[in-house]
Amino acid sequence: MNQPQSHSSALGYFTWAFIVTVVGLVLGAWLGWQSTGTIGGMASVFFICTVLAVLEISLSFDNAIVNANKLKDMTPEWQHRFLTWGIIIAVFGMRIVFPLLIVVIAAKIGPIEAIVLAASKPEEYARIMNDAHLPIAAFGGTFLMMVGLTYFFDHEKDVHWIKWIETKMARFATIKGIEIAFVLALILSFSTLLEPAEVHTFVYSAIYGLLTFLVVEVVGGLLDASQQTMNAAAKGGFGAFLYLEVLDASFSFDGVIGAFALTQNLFVIAIGLGIGAMYVRSMTIMLVEKGTLNEYRYLEHGAFYAILVLSVVMYFQTLVHIPEVITGLGGAALIGISLWSSIRHNRREREMEQMETRDSQQLRAG
Repeated sequence: MNQPQSHSSALGYFTWAFIVTVVGLVLGAWLGWQSTGTIGGMASVFFICTVLAVLEISLSFDNAIVNANKLKDMTPEWQHRFLTWGIIIAVFGMRIVFPLLIVVIAAKIGPIEAIVLAASKPEEYARIMNDAHLPIAAFGGTFLMMVGLTYFFDHEKDVHWIKWIETKMARFATIKGIEIAFVLALILSFSTLLEPAEVHTFVYSAIYGLLTFLVVEVVGGLLDASQQTMNAAAKGGFGAFLYLEVLDASFSFDGVIGAFALTQNLFVIAIGLGIGAMYVRSMTIMLVEKGTLNEYRYLEHGAFYAILVLSVVMYFQTLVHIPEVITGLGGAALIGISLWSSIRHNRREREMEQMETRDSQQLRAG
């Protein structure tokens, strides 16, 4: 389904994001005042919410581009569902329920106890979250790696940005299961760098990440195939919605865990990351409606390279701490370079068209 290009201004797409930003920052300042009773405490929480929002946006440029890539082929009905229900799941599910669920499983306590722990003993809550970083990084890193490799290992892919890599990957894509074999080999190789006590957890979590990707692909394909049987025009229904939700969860792992380096307050983290998630939603809508992915041919490539880099970074974070700011800037840099390459390509295309037009006019004049 081809999306009609919108003539709305770029700022118009971010209206709701701006509103949520104001409400969120005011709520953050109020939390700071309630918890400390000082202007300094209020300003500190306000600043942390702002930094967390910027961190989430920088980490999620590639998420917005991949979302737009999938959304452009979905029916308007499912696009609307993802951009409404999906954002509720993204903000409340991944930024509030997910950290609570980790503590419930890791500490073997009930959900209510986990909320009480987050409110009354934030240091203990943060410690449990950090202790769960190894399996989360293995699971999320593996899922994202499969997302990135599946894009490049595609024999039908005919637009290549870094040609000497991508042409080879497209050629080898005819070998069934090559990306799965590559990821399994990487999991086994990387596990040799870990402490013996961590190997079992890492390998099992990575395998679950791989299995989740495959299950989502299979279930999504079956669900969408049944929808297409009922309605030939239906495309990208619940299966695509499920894929995007799991993808958003994988992107969120890094930001949620990294947020605890700035604050142990679950509610401040939810505000900051929730603001960032609204900007991701706004960017996604803008990319789909303005046809930006079609206009800038290498932008999508930059996003998927950023995903591959993020997946490798998540693996290495099981060995050493890599600041999320570096991860976010790295992804943004790759997307920026791909945008610059797209602009150069478009300029060359226009120059060639102008030369051909000039030559044809000269021939007619002669």
